[in-house]
Amino acid sequence: MLSRSSLSGLAVGLFALYVAHTGWVMYGIVYTRPCPAAGAAAAHPACVWPYLARRPKLQLSVYTTTRSNIGAESNVDLVLNVEDFDVESKFERTVNVSVPKKTRNNGTLYAYIFLHHAGVLPWHDGKQVHIVSPLTTYMVPKPEEINLLTGESTTQQIEAEKQTSALDEPVSHWRSRLTLNVMVEDFVFDGSSLPADVHRYMKMVQLGKTVHYLPILFIDQLSNRVKDLMVINRSTTELPLTVSYDKISLGKLRFWIHMQDAVYSLQQFGFSEKDADEVKGIFVDTNLYFLALTFFVAAFHLLFDFLAFKNDISYWKKKRSMIGMSTKAVLWRCFSTVVIFLFLLDEQTSLLVLIPAGIGAVIELWKVKKALKMTVKWQGIWPKIQFGTYNDSEKKTEEYDAQAMKYLSYLLYPLCIGGAGYSLLNVKYKSWYSWLINSFVNGVYAFGFLFMLPQLFVNYKMKSVAHLPWKAFTYKAFNTFIDDIFAFIITMPTSHRLACFRDDVVFLVYLYQRWYAFL
Repeated sequence: MLSRSSLSGLAVGLFALYVAHTGWVMYGIVYTRPCPAAGAAAAHPACVWPYLARRPKLQLSVYTTTRSNIGAESNVDLVLNVEDFDVESKFERTVNVSVPKKTRNNGTLYAYIFLHHAGVLPWHDGKQVHIVSPLTTYMVPKPEEINLLTGESTTQQIEAEKQTSALDEPVSHWRSRLTLNVMVEDFVFDGSSLPADVHRYMKMVQLGKTVHYLPILFIDQLSNRVKDLMVINRSTTELPLTVSYDKISLGKLRFWIHMQDAVYSLQQFGFSEKDADEVKGIFVDTNLYFLALTFFVAAFHLLFDFLAFKNDISYWKKKRSMIGMSTKAVLWRCFSTVVIFLFLLDEQTSLLVLIPAGIGAVIELWKVKKALKMTVKWQGIWPKIQFGTYNDSEKKTEEYDAQAMKYLSYLLYPLCIGGAGYSLLNVKYKSWYSWLINSFVNGVYAFGFLFMLPQLFVNYKMKSVAHLPWKAFTYKAFNTFIDDIFAFIITMPTSHRLACFRDDVVFLVYLYQRWYAFL
């Protein structure tokens, strides 16, 4: 059996190896070794040269069709034509796309993007490059939200009746954005060691004695977000499509290809479109330098989470007395964790967030069992729950705890009830259950730090902090400050962002009490 110290050392060692390996992999993605003979006076046959270096006149054409494969100019609609296309110039255009009947009946529509020589149809150009992307995806529609007191109008009722039968079935949604990129670097590849990620996007031609690769056309699938999706109704004949273009470097292209492959792998493992969208948001909504910082900081967050989890479990596993510990604070942490889990479940949050929240709720329930000294005995098929007794010192702690909660209730209950009433009058919800969970979770976020105060009050009355799990607190403190960084980097609800900073204040008070106790 490994001791706790050796387990911590093993975790730190694995963490260091993980960071080093990740750094090496990222370096291999961003840096591509050029052809060593590229600087020779004569073109070397081992090198693959960029066709864009010849500065050809290009044209960009975007077609739509219901077929996934087309061999000639048939059954296609031209929706965008950019003559004298400049690969260095960024642009964004919105066009109206005709929606065929097949697509309106829960079908699929594809976009064919061609980059070809100006003045020549793509089907007649031997040096054209093209890429295909679906403009539709399948997803379960979001449930209708209503005002629970006033109800809904007749029009809303009719629309709801039309959608009720299909609420649980995926329907065709329109992707309203199409983001295109072309790799513009005049990079000379080594033909003997072409990167596999870029190679599948490359089309090569022989020009004289040298091999050239045609312009690398890329569709940024990470920009296809759930918030931009629109349900395709049967009466809709046209839908808007925003086509945007920007050049891309080789390093960023390779990085983006790997990220898209990672998101695709998640979907292959059963993650839904909404789950994958959570991951896309990390890459799309964050600056590239911030993204690198996020990866680095997230690795430390994972390490501190593990160490805090290990020390917290170890502390509570061997704990036999509740002297100096606020039982009310333990109950509150359990209640708030379960409420947040139910809220995330009701909002159909990504599994990446839902699974850790569920594990945390189970752990907090176990800690409540330890704090209340609960034992479960089975009498046949019926469980019998028994509670342990408290000694005099524990009863004294409970008195301080009850006193703190008494003062706290004068402020907490009116605020929570007032907030729930305000949201009932002014906010729309899917159901009464949704309103109840949202009211609880808003109370957790807004006033949750108040339930940390009873432990501060108990510490003050007992003039001691020796009973607290300081190792676990230290690791959680590191994560609290890391959460502060994420609050600036990652897009999140304002209530959650404020909750990160409120934890800092409480922890600083804990530190002051610990410092004061050693004076």
